[in-house]
Amino acid sequence: MNLLGRWLILLSMINNLNAQDAVRYLALGDSYTIGESVTEAERWPNQLAAKLKIGKPEIIATTGWRTDQLQAAIADAKLKPDYDLVSLLIGVNNQYQGKPVAVYEKQFEELVQTAIQLAKGKHQHVVVVSIPDYGYTPFGKEKQEKISKELDVYNEIGKRIALRYGARWFDITPVSRNGLTDSSLVASDGLHPSGKMYAQWVEIILKELKF
Repeated sequence: MNLLGRWLILLSMINNLNAQDAVRYLALGDSYTIGESVTEAERWPNQLAAKLKIGKPEIIATTGWRTDQLQAAIADAKLKPDYDLVSLLIGVNNQYQGKPVAVYEKQFEELVQTAIQLAKGKHQHVVVVSIPDYGYTPFGKEKQEKISKELDVYNEIGKRIALRYGARWFDITPVSRNGLTDSSLVASDGLHPSGKMYAQWVEIILKELKF
């Protein structure tokens, strides 16, 4: 699908806004959303916005955040429910820190509900992205099997919750599992995705964003 087609899809998603209207995009997450070890332009939310020809996203994300920390930051920000597009990617630090899966499930569900509220109550305007597998990086390769198994559980929970609430689910995890065979997909820190990998995520989202 060409760029014009993608733009028309976005217009439909945001309730037929006129092209001149400002599209407000809010990106919620952790290091993957803030783009640890890549430039601002290489962050996947920024790449997505650039592809869609909309303004820069408002980002609430910090490296190391768990679900509860993202919840606290959203509450502190006192956001108004007037966003046209909201994305959510969170959970890797819950897994990395060995927090109970049940706690993640509860808080993630609350975050999906919050994202929908912030998207003017329109569940189809919420993009939920799977957790990438850092087991396929130099940092995580020694524990790859354990990391992958645990993240599969987290992503199954995330997918189930996202679909239950009618949000859009995008599985970028398979792409992240190419990190050990293609070093250009991993940032210089040996852990986070590179701008090139983020670009692949964006292509997945654009390809599957159907309304």
